[in-house]
Amino acid sequence: MINYESLFKITYGMYIICAGNKKQSNGYFSNTFFQISADPPRFAASCHKNNFTTGFIRDSGFFSVSVLPQTTSPELIGRFGYRSGKDFSKMEGLSIYYAENEVPVVLNECIAWLVCRVVEVVDAGTHLLFIGEITEAEIIDAEAEPMTYSYYRQVKKGLSPQNAPTYIDKNKLAGMPGKDLNRKYRCTVCDFVFDEKKEGKAFKDLPKDWVCPVCGAEKEDFISET
Repeated sequence: MINYESLFKITYGMYIICAGNKKQSNGYFSNTFFQISADPPRFAASCHKNNFTTGFIRDSGFFSVSVLPQTTSPELIGRFGYRSGKDFSKMEGLSIYYAENEVPVVLNECIAWLVCRVVEVVDAGTHLLFIGEITEAEIIDAEAEPMTYSYYRQVKKGLSPQNAPTYIDKNKLAGMPGKDLNRKYRCTVCDFVFDEKKEGKAFKDLPKDWVCPVCGAEKEDFISET
């Protein structure tokens, strides 16, 4: 037997991973980036095969990672975690540093960043694991506390986007029958839709201090669509 809720106890950092160039680029909110080798310093980033950013990493052979603090705004999380770069320019209006091969690095709210050159790609099922060797890195705020996946879930009340490696199908979660999760709620501020079926959780069961992952609106600002 596998109690899938136990997987929520495994924690990670929270990052923005980007790729592309000055003409076209994209990025995504990630909790699956980790160091796998000390010498040479190599890291691995997990990216869903359907992610828009995946193609940019494949084509350029580089990706950047922006380390996020505990104070990361809902707006930044929403921009990179819940909106598609296929119909929205995620970089527009942000402070971007272009590193080697014009790899974009998001500096907004970032406490450290690094750039990796892809040296190997592993097919891991729904996701590709890009193994990269670090080529450039910098610290912006040495005093800030980095945000962990546990902090994101427990304090910020965040949820995993459907393309995240840590997303768990509703039917696998103990005591959470999928047949009861059939309602949708729309944020009246930014139009984000909380789909109970996709999120694997009833809207009414969300904590009172839960906020919209895109704009930060409160739970009471949502209305039922079904």
